Amino acid sequence: MPLLKDGRLIGEDAWVSVADDAPLPEDRPALVSYARWQAEKEALAGRNAPLGIRLPNTVDVLEFGPEAGRFGLIVLEFPKFSDGRAYSQARLLRERFGFAGELRATGHVLQDQLWHMQRSGFDTFEIAREDAAEAFAAAMRSFSHVYQPTGDGRTSALKLRLATVRRQEAAE
Repeated sequence: MPLLKDGRLIGEDAWVSVADDAPLPEDRPALVSYARWQAEKEALAGRNAPLGIRLPNTVDVLEFGPEAGRFGLIVLEFPKFSDGRAYSQARLLRERFGFAGELRATGHVLQDQLWHMQRSGFDTFEIAREDAAEAFAAAMRSFSHVYQPTGDGRTSALKLRLATVRRQEAAE
């Protein structure tokens, strides 16, 4: 499946996805399940190579959040296109817990949702399209203004309008 990071196709994923019963590679970044992390937390925390985690969208990020900084990659799942819990998880990880690593969307990642996923804090996407980079670029051109404030730094339409009114009032 094509992998996009910052809107560009990545040839090979640097992260090795490891089954719960398989040994971890010693010299490569490893991606483990949340269940494995819960079961082997102390052993995995002592690992020298980077560690990533796959979080189901049922995990309470308010409980997990303080541990987020231990990971170089957090993969959030969209099990179906109508299930948006991973959006909330992403925003909490970025905005409340300051997660600065790679945040990846996987599962039902659709073109019409990419723009909002990116605004929510995702920077990497597993997208089941051969034209994934073109789809991402088109999605990023979808909207010129934003209405909801997020941690992406874009000014909302309301704040832009208020600033215009203030400038007009100051000019009078």
